[in-house]
This record gives sequence, C-alpha cells and structure tokens, in this order.
Amino acid sequence: MTESLITPLIIDDTTLRDGEQTAGVVFSRAEKVAIAKMLDSIGVQEIECGIPAMGEDEQSGIKALVDLGLHARLITWNRALVPEIEASIACGVQAVDISLSVSDQMIANKLRKDRDAVKEQLKVALGFAKSKNLYVSVGGEDSSRADIAFLVELMEITRSLGGDRFRFCDTLGIMDPFAMYDRIAFLRTAVPEVEIEVHTHNDLGMATANALAGIKAGAKFVNTTINGLGERAGNAALEEVVMGLKYACGIETGIDTQRFREMSLFVAKASHRPLPVSKPVVGERVFAHESGLHADGVIKDPHNYEGFDPAEVGLERRIIVGKHSGTSGLIERYRSMGISVVKKQAESLLEVARAMSCKRKRDLSNRELLAIYSGSECLPKAA
Repeated sequence: MTESLITPLIIDDTTLRDGEQTAGVVFSRAEKVAIAKMLDSIGVQEIECGIPAMGEDEQSGIKALVDLGLHARLITWNRALVPEIEASIACGVQAVDISLSVSDQMIANKLRKDRDAVKEQLKVALGFAKSKNLYVSVGGEDSSRADIAFLVELMEITRSLGGDRFRFCDTLGIMDPFAMYDRIAFLRTAVPEVEIEVHTHNDLGMATANALAGIKAGAKFVNTTINGLGERAGNAALEEVVMGLKYACGIETGIDTQRFREMSLFVAKASHRPLPVSKPVVGERVFAHESGLHADGVIKDPHNYEGFDPAEVGLERRIIVGKHSGTSGLIERYRSMGISVVKKQAESLLEVARAMSCKRKRDLSNRELLAIYSGSECLPKAA
C-alpha cells in the first residue's frame, strides 16, 4: 500500500437531506442536531442540512443547525427557483444547491420542457443566488443520462455567472466506475474553472466505487451519507468512501474515523434501519474470523487478513468459534476467557464445538464454550 496523499477533497455529507429522504425515515430535531455535531466533530467540511421549501418545520430545524455555529459549512437543497432560494436565505445559510433536471428523459417527461428552458431557469436562479452573495452548487439531476455536450453548456453558464461548482448526479445509480471516471475527466477538461461534485446512488451496488472513480478523475467534492442512507438503495456511505480513499486509493481525507461505528449505530437507531452485521467498514462482524486458516493467520499477524486496524473505525477484532474453526482460533478464544488450553486438548474440544455449532446453526457464545470445557474432565490435561 502506498503512503497516503493529502488532498483538498471536500466531503459534503447529505445524511440530513438525502439520507432522510429514504422511504419511511424521519429524524427528530434532537437527532438532526446530534448527527450534525458528530459530522462536524470528525472533520466533515460540509453538511447538506435540509430542504427549506418543505415548510416552516423544516426551516426551523435548519435554523437550529445554523445556530450551532459549526465549523462545517451548512448547505441547503433547492430546486432552481428563486422562492426556494429565498427560503434558504431566510434560514441563515450561506450556501445553496440549486437543482435542475438535465437529462432529456427528465426534461421532456418530468418537467415537460426543453433544454433552452432549463438553461434559462439556471441563468435566473443562479444569477439571483449570486446576487445575494451565496456559495452555489449547481445540481445536475440525472447527469449520468444527460447528453455530455449539454452538461458542458450548463457548466459554461455556471462559470459565466460565478457558480462555485457543478454537482454530477448519478441519480438512478446506473453508472459503472469506468464510465464515471471518463465522464468526470472529460468535464474537468472541458470547463476546468468549475469544480465538480459527485453524487452517487447505490441501485447497482456501485455508489462507493463510482464516488471514488469520480474523485480520481478530478472531482473535488463528494456526497456521502452515514450508513449509505438515501433514496431507494441509498447513497455512497461516508465510512466506505473515507476508508476506501485511504486504503484503496492512498488518499487521506483528514476525517477522524474512530467514531464511525458510534455514528453508524446512532443513525441506524434514529432511522430505524438496523445495521447489517457484515456492513462494510462498520458492521459488527467485519473483523470476525472463524475459518481455521484465517483465524490462525490473523492471530499470527492481523495484517494477514485485515486491511486496516479495526480500532480505526471503533471496532474490535473477534475470533469466532463455529463449524469452520481450527485449533488456533479455539485456543485464542479460550485464552481471551482466561483459560489456557494446549493443542491436544483443543483438538478434542473442537470436535464438540463444531458439532454444537452445526446443530445450532451459528457460532458459539463464551457460555457455551465454557460449558464444553467444563464437561471435559476426561480429556487430556495440559502438561
């Protein structure tokens, strides 16, 4: 693995906006405040905090976040409409995302408009926002299905009117990382004055991969959500993007990762979306080892089967005893319980443990392992 490089990458976490748009998810005011504080505390630079156009309750919640005085910049999501931008201004934020549908599919079949109308809408909304001295991200809904020449036109308008960045949205989650890389690299070359943000969805299971590809192609901003919450199959997960950048790409984000597990559990509870035990990076069992060869390898040197130290994300290594366990894993598990077992004992104990695991169709608890050990008086004793 190469040494990590410091990058000017900006993470814009949208747990409080796109994450809450997950069907059936509602965060309370207190939960939103807690999530915002956690994101701020670990060094997330920007938080997309809501949609003021939803009404007074949403606006009140956004104002409460503004009043926290966080280090992170707060940005709101709006359609590219002047009244919605005005609602954001009333909340006290200094940054807005103004979103337009940019694919011919959505322009014709959702908006019932044409490309010229979209360009004119952008000019009016962006011109108004910049006249109010706002930081502006121009959001291209359905960018992945848009004509790339049209995206260049929109980015040129963004540049000419002082827009700060363009959000390339894979709204349907249909891209692959190779296409994402090519698209972002092309746009960065075509309009280098406008920074690019990538917003990826996970409908085909490639949100994180697409986010990393966009970053490697030159995107400076990336959208994430804690646990990958979001519309349909969700967005790129904050924890996956940060650790993927560090260990797959050699890019250091400066994010404090030790609270990832804590944050994931909090959001899982608040969203009523239980965290899968094998959820990448933060799942309870992503550092659990059962297979005999793997357990033996990780006991000898964790780097044999772990890409990074579990403590980096707030987890601990676990040696599991089950159907596929070997003697090394069993000996280590008993050692962690304060019981010394030698290899010859372990071989006999393992037969019982494997049989019990198969019968119960799961791994064994400390209590069950203690019962197995306590019933082994007739087995060979340690020398």
